[in-house]
Amino acid sequence: MCYGPRVAVHVSIHDVSPAWAPEIDLALEYTRKIGVRPALLVVPNFHGAWPLDAHPAFCARLRGMQEAGHEVYLHGFFHKSRETARRDLAWLYAQKLVSGGEAEFRDLSQPEAEARLSEGEEMLKRAGLRASGFIAPAWAMHDWLLPILARRGYAFTEDHLHVYDPASNKKRTSVVLNFASRTPGRLLSSVAWCRIAKYARAAVPARIAIHPADMRFSLLRHETRQLLAWAAGDTVDAGRALFH
Repeated sequence: MCYGPRVAVHVSIHDVSPAWAPEIDLALEYTRKIGVRPALLVVPNFHGAWPLDAHPAFCARLRGMQEAGHEVYLHGFFHKSRETARRDLAWLYAQKLVSGGEAEFRDLSQPEAEARLSEGEEMLKRAGLRASGFIAPAWAMHDWLLPILARRGYAFTEDHLHVYDPASNKKRTSVVLNFASRTPGRLLSSVAWCRIAKYARAAVPARIAIHPADMRFSLLRHETRQLLAWAAGDTVDAGRALFH
């Protein structure tokens, strides 16, 4: 069956941190088999317990991968939302429906977001890494973050429905394919979503977002390999290539 011309696919590994080193290794093994260099979404201090600069060997490995052509994106700072008394619908959607309290940038004020970006950039710099993009944890961010990213020179970011080049004020619709494993229901529904949504690639670019937690489940390991096989030959290593 023909679904029309196939548009480019970008592959990324989220939550890159020494906290998930074995799972990241497995995801990299899968991506190597199709000849793709996934973007690495690096969390400077995952959940406040895994500061990059306390793990020099892990940083050295990331530097080697960046030199080999993997893009590095800043992925929040803690990748964890702070405790807050605010419990409106927007909070419930970002912190309970979309994520399990991981939408770090959704609850920050503009000054707090800028400070968090500065902290993250500084830690990446100490690790010898340069960020070519920023992606908010859980893809949850306010519209006001885009001009902030533009001022800071970021040329790539994304949310659930779009990819952006803040520096050039570009935006394009894109489908994201990712799994959720917090509950059996989410796991199965996310598998169904990816099997169906991948056909949107006939019209818009697609993004395969691999989370290290996916690697803990045999079904998601299988589905990840299937998605990568489906994308093989049509992948791009740079997120900005999705605009072409």
